[in-house]
Amino acid sequence: MSKGRILIVDDEADVRKSVRLTLSKAGYDVVEAEDGEKAMEAIRKGDNPMRVDTIICDIHMPKINGMEAIAYFRSQFPSVPVVVLTGKPDIKGSTELFKKGIVDYLVKPVEAERLIDVVNKASKRHNILKGDTSNII
Repeated sequence: MSKGRILIVDDEADVRKSVRLTLSKAGYDVVEAEDGEKAMEAIRKGDNPMRVDTIICDIHMPKINGMEAIAYFRSQFPSVPVVVLTGKPDIKGSTELFKKGIVDYLVKPVEAERLIDVVNKASKRHNILKGDTSNII
């Protein structure tokens, strides 16, 4: 049984692959998007938005960057936790992102255990917010 669905948004294929493998081994279904535009398309596809339990988003990407994508996710899906995963940490930027509702800010490369821990906490938080406590220990 899956622990939930995670959307990873990053323009680096190696990062997406690493995160996907790490979280898949931890029991999550992982959906990938290479930029904010593709992520927005994936989450809106069809009549019903794709159900995700956590979004992991890079900041510096082509087309629609992470700041724009995060603003969209927070406005359209406010109960879905957003975690930033960036290779270019920025203290001022991270402060702004926390004010906008992200739940954590990770710097690449991130240790597998830390990534899993953050996603577990974020997904549990999402399940509590939506009233589903069936997979919470």
